[in-house]
Amino acid sequence: MKQIYNIYCDESCHLENDKSKIMVIGGVWCPLDNVQAIAKHIRLIKKANGLKKDFEIKWSKVSPAKLFFYKEIVNYFFDCHDLHFRVVIIPDKTKLRHDFFNQTHDDFYYKVFFFMLKTIFEPNSKYRIYLDRKDTISENKVQKLHNVLCNNMYDFSKDIIERVQQVRSHEVAIMQIADLFNGIVSYANRRLSSSKAKLSLVRLAREKSGYDLTKTTLYRENKFNILCWCPPEIENV
Repeated sequence: MKQIYNIYCDESCHLENDKSKIMVIGGVWCPLDNVQAIAKHIRLIKKANGLKKDFEIKWSKVSPAKLFFYKEIVNYFFDCHDLHFRVVIIPDKTKLRHDFFNQTHDDFYYKVFFFMLKTIFEPNSKYRIYLDRKDTISENKVQKLHNVLCNNMYDFSKDIIERVQQVRSHEVAIMQIADLFNGIVSYANRRLSSSKAKLSLVRLAREKSGYDLTKTTLYRENKFNILCWCPPEIENV
């Protein structure tokens, strides 16, 4: 029987005209059989730190008062052999030429999900992919992403990539870990240092992963996989 994996995806600084040049899209994946055990362990970490079980793990909530808790979450990820992370970094959104490729920024957003996800798949496993819910309008694009991912794998019966669907991230603890690591990677690549607590988490992730967090890792890096993607050079015509 094929092993089933859940992949929980999130994004950071993904809007076309926000205050950041960078764009980060990443996902955490783990075996379906261990999802409940992982979620339970996360709840225990929250309880040990005096937090309610429904406390949302979120990069924007990182503060000196909760730093020990967030460090425990980072350490747990690296200590748990069933948890994996892959992220795609777009260093400079201003260099994207959507007009040249006849696409909108929203179209490109889903293309980055494709780049991020396609490396994870193994033909002898099954996958269920969960994206943070944006709105009801995006449902068609989510289904198109499913079809494109399947076609790329010649998985026309959707036997490998079983589903791609939207969920509410505040209800899914493992997806919140994706938000946390996206934030860490984004902070590192933006060269920010205004928050000592956030900078401490960047240092911890660098130490644990063995990577600078700003460069592409080996293609088959399985624990903390990074792709730093730059658009091709296009001459003005």
